[in-house]
Amino acid sequence: MLKLFANQRFSPALAAASILILIAALSEGAPFALAQIPSIPKSPENQAPAAQKPATEKPQDEQAPTETLKVSVNVVGLFFNVKDKHGALLPNLTKDDFTVLEDGKPQTIKYFAAESNLPLTLGILIDSSGSQRNVLDMEKEVGGAFLRQILTDKDEAYVIDFNVDASLVQDYTRDVRRLQAAMNKVRINTGVSGIGGGPVPTAPGGAAGTVLYDAVYLSAHDMLAKEVGRKAMILLTDGEDEGSRLKIRDAIEAAQKADSIVYVLLCADRGFYGSFQVGYSGEGEMRKLTEATGGRVINVGNKFDKLREAFDQIAAELRSQYNLGYTPTNPVQDGGYRKLEIKSKENYKIQCRAGYYATPREPLPQ
Repeated sequence: MLKLFANQRFSPALAAASILILIAALSEGAPFALAQIPSIPKSPENQAPAAQKPATEKPQDEQAPTETLKVSVNVVGLFFNVKDKHGALLPNLTKDDFTVLEDGKPQTIKYFAAESNLPLTLGILIDSSGSQRNVLDMEKEVGGAFLRQILTDKDEAYVIDFNVDASLVQDYTRDVRRLQAAMNKVRINTGVSGIGGGPVPTAPGGAAGTVLYDAVYLSAHDMLAKEVGRKAMILLTDGEDEGSRLKIRDAIEAAQKADSIVYVLLCADRGFYGSFQVGYSGEGEMRKLTEATGGRVINVGNKFDKLREAFDQIAAELRSQYNLGYTPTNPVQDGGYRKLEIKSKENYKIQCRAGYYATPREPLPQ
C-alpha cells in the first residue's frame, strides 16, 4: 500500500487556551484512506539529501511549541463570514444575531468570537497544465503579493503544483521568500506535445492532463487533516479536471473532513479553449467545491487587475471571520454526514461550510 505523507505538525498555540481546546476538537480522526492514489511527490528542488533533515521536519528555530493538552470534547466549530445584500463584510455582530442548525435542528452556541488574528494554515494550489500557459506568470506575481499581504509570523503556507501529476513544491513555511521562489519554479507541463512542442488540451477520456481533484484531495488529506485552527486552500485554475483518479465528490469530502475552506480563482484563457475548439465547463464543479466548504469562486479570466482584486477580497474575508462552536444534540459519532446551516436574524448572507462528518475526534497527544 502506498503511503500518504501525513504532516504531523500542529499550528502555533492559539490566542487563549480555551479557544485552542475547543478548536482543536475540530481535527477529524480516522482519515479517509485511498491506497490507489499516490502521495504528492516532492519536486527535486524540495527534496532533502539523505544526510539532511527531511523537508517536513522544521529547523529548530521554526519548530512550533509542543502542545501538552489533551482534548476529547465533542465540539463542532465553524468559521464563517457575514455579508449584507451588497456583498460588504459585516463585523461587530454578536452570538445573539445567529442561529445554528444541524440537520435542521437548533443547536446551542457554546462559544462565539469575532476572530481575525487566529493562526492560519494556507495551501496554494497552482494549475500548470497547458490551458494555463498564458496566465501562469500572472498567477505567480499576484499570488506572491497576496502571500506577503496575508501571512503573519504565526501563519504558515505551502505550495502544490498540479498538471499531469501533483507535486509539493514547498512544504510548510512562514518564509514568504521561499514560497515565492517555489511558485516561480512552477512550469507548464502537459505530458504531451502539440505542434512545435506547444501544449494542447487533453482530450476527454485521454491520459491525465490536469489532476485537479486528486490535488485537492491530497492537499486536504496529507497536509491539512491533522492541523488545527483556521485552514484554507486557494486554487489558481480554470477548474477543468482531466485524468484524476478521484471524483469531485471525493475532493469535497476530503476538504470537509479537513475542515478547510476552499477558494477558487478561475484563471482561464478563454482564447486557448476556443483555438482548440474545446468546450469550457470547469466553473460548475468548482462552485460545488467552494459552496460545500464555505469559500467561493471568483472569475478573473486572464485579467491582472481582477486577480489582484480577488486576492484582496480573500484576504479581507480571512481577516473578518466569525468563530463559533457548539456541542451537537445528536451525540452519535458514526461517521455520517451532518448538514449545517447558520442563519442571521437580519437575513444576512452567511458564507460557511455546508456540513461535516461526525467522526470520533482523537485527542491531541501529550
